[in-house]
Amino acid sequence: MASTFRSLLQDTAVYGLSSMLGRFLNWMLTFVYVRVLLEQEMGQMTHLYAWTAVLLILLTYGMETTFFRFASKHDEPERVLGSTLWTLGISSSAFVLLGILTSETVAPLLGQPDAPELVMMLVGIVALDAFTAIPLGYLRYQRRPWWFMTVRMSFILLTISLTLGVFYGLPLLEATFPSIFAGWYRPEHHLHYILGINLLGNLVQLGLLLPTIAQGRGGLDTKLLRPMLSYAWPILLLGLVGTLTNQADKLLLPHLFDDRLEADRLLGIYGASYKLAVIMVLFTQAFRYAYDPFVFAKSRDSDEAARRAYADAMKYYLITALVIMLAVMAYLDVIKLLIPESYYSGLVVVPYIMVGQLMFGLYSNLSIWFKLTDQTHWGAILSCIGCLLTVGVIYFLTPVIGFEACAYASVVANGAMMILSYLLGRRYYPVPYELPRMGLYAAITLGSLILLALIRRYTPDLLWVRLPLGTLILLPLLLTLLRLEVHVPALKRAVHKLLRR
Repeated sequence: MASTFRSLLQDTAVYGLSSMLGRFLNWMLTFVYVRVLLEQEMGQMTHLYAWTAVLLILLTYGMETTFFRFASKHDEPERVLGSTLWTLGISSSAFVLLGILTSETVAPLLGQPDAPELVMMLVGIVALDAFTAIPLGYLRYQRRPWWFMTVRMSFILLTISLTLGVFYGLPLLEATFPSIFAGWYRPEHHLHYILGINLLGNLVQLGLLLPTIAQGRGGLDTKLLRPMLSYAWPILLLGLVGTLTNQADKLLLPHLFDDRLEADRLLGIYGASYKLAVIMVLFTQAFRYAYDPFVFAKSRDSDEAARRAYADAMKYYLITALVIMLAVMAYLDVIKLLIPESYYSGLVVVPYIMVGQLMFGLYSNLSIWFKLTDQTHWGAILSCIGCLLTVGVIYFLTPVIGFEACAYASVVANGAMMILSYLLGRRYYPVPYELPRMGLYAAITLGSLILLALIRRYTPDLLWVRLPLGTLILLPLLLTLLRLEVHVPALKRAVHKLLRR
């Protein structure tokens, strides 16, 4: 039994490492893009990749999760693999063909009227992502985490290498050997380079997965496909609503201004500032990655112990998120050096984005009640409410206050889902959350954030004053956490001694 849990822990660590490391490295690429792209190009790239996220949900139509479900209960999982690959292969090929045929029509809608080839590359990227999701899933089903990590990291490292080579290597070669490399680097093709590199990386990933794809047996089994599609469509709906909620700001913003180039510029500034807050996004995603297995593992314990564990998880998530948010805001003057000064007007959205992500993480904590009581329809209802609120706030406020509305929408939508989930959870599955203590930590953080805002307002050019004061403002929260949460006797004695001084 111990070896089984050890193996499970090791697999989870490898999958989590590859996922989070990949996200982190892609995040770092942003700070290459903001230095070589114009603000409007940054906005156009942000808009295009928002569409890839939505299209990927549509093109996988819940089949990745469905594959796990049916492979685990089928006598011949290779036949489930084969049938799923055929299904996604046909739909992905049809999508590519449709994209090629309609590229001239679709390109203006995506803000690229003179570059239909970008649409072709985009549909190729999405189609390959959708198709390779199944062999990647089969590696997880086979419990081959190290090969899974090798495939994913190969894609990521190739993307990084080619990006650095194109945007820094080619200009250097052109300047050093103009007679040979003149004209190789064309700044007007920045988006072509980015999408082309992504497409090439996907093709390499597909090549690495060919041995796994070859393990599929049989053709398209329509008898098997019918129940799989029936199982998949609710997953498609939930995934689509969730993705639209997360991407609504990047999808809608360019269409809410008369001047498309100005809208793209604003989206580029917003997108770069969003990336500065991404540490909260990454933490929330990492937490969600680990939380579902934790929930269902604890559900096997006694009811009282399980509920206590869920309450502790909520508290420690909040503590970590508050420390991250306060630290980012305290040292924002340093962190902002990652982006050029032309993007600084977007820094105003950073705290709101982090608050929105924190609320989404709290909602993920609170959502255990509908998972454990098999009332997942509530998840769909709350997701739809969040999506409608997001779209509504962005649509009505963006023309009035600009891209700040996108950040406010995250707070409003995630805050509403969080509150509604808490109220419903009290009825269906009450958990003894430590609300007074959590409220104290949130109040200290809020007060600290207000002080930081006042310091930035009244010392705009005094960095040597702002950084030390920012560090001091972290202390009340940290000392309170040490006093109330740290239970190591020696450390507590040291803290008490320090406080007495």
